[in-house]
This record gives sequence, structure tokens and C-alpha cells, in this order.
Amino acid sequence: MKNLVLLFFFITAIAASAQQNQKIGYVDSQVILAQYPPAIKAQSDLDALASKWTKTRDSLVASLQTSFQDYDKQKEMMTPDKQRETQQQLLAMQQQIQRFEQEKFGQPGGELYTKNEELLAPVKEKILASISEVAKEEGMQFIFDKTGEVLLLYADSEFDLTFKVLDKLKRGK
Repeated sequence: MKNLVLLFFFITAIAASAQQNQKIGYVDSQVILAQYPPAIKAQSDLDALASKWTKTRDSLVASLQTSFQDYDKQKEMMTPDKQRETQQQLLAMQQQIQRFEQEKFGQPGGELYTKNEELLAPVKEKILASISEVAKEEGMQFIFDKTGEVLLLYADSEFDLTFKVLDKLKRGK
């Protein structure tokens, strides 16, 4: 329903702009993020952090699996109290893994989510500032993101500002 309302709004805006000779442009933010060095660096830093935490989680899971296999082999020789104690230890290990995953990868509030916001916020600000500058230079009234939630049904490549924005970002202006 939300997309239908947005689509109606944009079709109305396009129809109104056609009557007023307004220019509409679009960018492909995925291209910009894939080619803009600060965005590439931020993504690389995030990937390294995620990889580190994934290895830690995998190590914890492997330890739990080993402990469970050891318990499974030895439980027949254990007293009922020792079995309960070992089961509680295994449960505690499983809960520790779940807490670790939530702390590191939870959405929102996990460290990876927070770090993503921290690293990409300045990059996004710069990109938006460049989009605004290019739009003013090109006399555009509207700029859409080709990869955002709002889909373009048709986009004339004449109005694609992706590489102009990327050029402005790379020149540092």
C-alpha cells in the first residue's frame, strides 16, 4: 500500500513536471557506493569486523559441539548429578553463543549495526551533498535513487547523474 501511494505521488509529480518543463534526474546509489573510495573503505572495515566476529562465533560453536560430543560419549558413566551439571554447562555455552550473536550482529543495536551507522554516516552526508550540488548545477527539480524503495518504471539515461555525482565526490568538491 505504501509503495502504491508513493507510486501515485511520483506519477503525479512527473505529470506536473512535464507540464512545467521541470527536469527530473536519478542516480544509482549502488554504483556510487561501489566506486566511491571512502564507501569502499567503510565497507571493507565492516566486512573485516564481521569476519572477525564470525570466526569467534564459529570457534564458540565448535567448542560447544566438541563438549556435547564428549558428554554424549561419557554420559553413561556419569552420575545423574554430573550429567545435570554437564547439561547445565552445555546450556550455558549455548546461551553465551546466543548473547554473543545478539551483541555483535543484532538488528538494531548490535555492534556491527552501530559501526555501520558510524562509518557510513559521513559518507552518506557527502554523497547527499554532492547529489544536491549536481542537481542544482543541472537544473534538476527531482532526483530519485534508482535502487531505493521507490522504483522507477522508466528512466531516460539522459537524466542519469550517477557518474557526475561520483566524479564530484572523487574530485573532493
